[in-house]
Amino acid sequence: MNILNLLKVSINAVASNKMRSFLSMLGIIIGVAAVIAMMSIGQGSKESIRKELSAMGTNLLTIRPGADQGPGGVRQDPSAMQTLKAADYERILAEKKFVQYVSPEVSASGQVVYGNSNTSASIYGETPEYLDIKQWTVEEGVCFTEEDIHKSAKVCVIGTTIVSELFGDNVDPLGKTIRFKSIPLRVVGVLKSKGYNSWGMDQDNVIIAPYTCVMKRIAAQTYFSSIICSALTEELSDNAIEELTQILRQSHKIKDESGDSDDFTIRSQAEMMQTMSSTMDTVTLILGIAAGFSLLIAGIGIMNIMLVSVTERTKEIGLRMAVGATGLVISVQFLIESIIISVTGGIFGVLLGIGASNFVLPIFGMPSSVPSWSIFLSFGVCVAIGIIFGYIPARKAANMDPIEAIRHE
Repeated sequence: MNILNLLKVSINAVASNKMRSFLSMLGIIIGVAAVIAMMSIGQGSKESIRKELSAMGTNLLTIRPGADQGPGGVRQDPSAMQTLKAADYERILAEKKFVQYVSPEVSASGQVVYGNSNTSASIYGETPEYLDIKQWTVEEGVCFTEEDIHKSAKVCVIGTTIVSELFGDNVDPLGKTIRFKSIPLRVVGVLKSKGYNSWGMDQDNVIIAPYTCVMKRIAAQTYFSSIICSALTEELSDNAIEELTQILRQSHKIKDESGDSDDFTIRSQAEMMQTMSSTMDTVTLILGIAAGFSLLIAGIGIMNIMLVSVTERTKEIGLRMAVGATGLVISVQFLIESIIISVTGGIFGVLLGIGASNFVLPIFGMPSSVPSWSIFLSFGVCVAIGIIFGYIPARKAANMDPIEAIRHE
C-alpha cells in the first residue's frame, strides 16, 4: 500500500468536486471558528475580571456581618445586621499585626445635587486608608484627613462621573458644595478615573466621605456595613484572616468552647478571584460545548457527502478492486479524503476564529484572549471528525463486491 500515491489520488478526488468539498468544509470552518471565539470570550472575560480584582489589591480582606439566625431559625439579611461596631474597629487597630490598613465602611445611595444639576450616586463613609486599600488615587485636590474623621466634617472626594454630571467640563469642583440627601458636602478632591468594570458598573460614580459624617448625618446608624482591610502581603492573607477572626470573636464575646458560630464573615480577594475563575471556567465550558455541537453537525455532513461520493464512484471502486486493490487500500483512500476535508476546514476555521477574536470581538467591546490550547483542541477534534465520520463510508467502499460494483450503473 503506497500511502503517497493514495494521498495524491485522494487530493485529486477532493479537488475534482470543489463546490461539494467546500460546502463540506464550511461546517467545519464555522464550527472551529465558533469554538475558538467562544473560548476566547470566556478566557478574555476571566482575565479581565482577574485584572480588575488584582487592581483592588490581592491582599484585600472584607469583614461583613454574618448571616445570623433570628427567631425560628430564620437567617437574617447580613445588610440588616448590626454586629460590626466602632469598638471592633478600634480593637483591630490596636491589636493588628498582619493587617496593614483598616477602614470601616458605611454606604448609602441617593440623589446628589449641585445647583440645577443632579444625579444618582453611591456614597461611602471611609477613612483615608480606604484609598490605599482600594488603590484609589486623588488626581486633583487632597483627601480628607483624620481630623475630619474626628470632627465628622462634611467634606468629600468625588469620582469623575460626579464631576461631569454636576459641574460639566469647564468648572473646577474643588471647594464647591454638593448636597447628598440635603446634607451639604464640600468637595476637597477628585479621584483618578477607573472607568467601568466587567459587571458594567461605573466605578467613577462615587462619593467618599469621612465615615463618621456618613454614619451620623446621612445613614443615621451606629454600626458599620463592613470593615475593609488589607493584609501586609498576599502571602499573609490567611494569617490576617485568622488574626481578625480571633479579635472579633473576643470583641463579640464568642467563646470557642461554647460552639457558637461567628456573627461575621471574612472574605479575601484571593478567595473571590478563585470563585470568579471557577465560575468563568464553567461559563467557558458551556460556551465551548454549545459551539462544539456545530462541529458534530459538520461531521455528520462530511459523512453524508462521503457516502454520496462512495455511491457515485461505485464502478471506480469495482475497477480498482478488480486490478488488485484490497479492501484496506480502498478504505484508507476514503478515510484520507475525509481527513483532508476535515483538516483543511479546520485550518481555515482556526484562522477565522483567531481573526474574529483579535479584530472583530474588540470592535463590540467584548474581552477576548485566544488560549493556545483551544487551537490544538479544535485541530485535534477536526482530525477525529475526519476519522470517525469517514469510517462508515470507508467501510462501505471496502466491503463492496468487485463484480457487483463494476456492473453498477
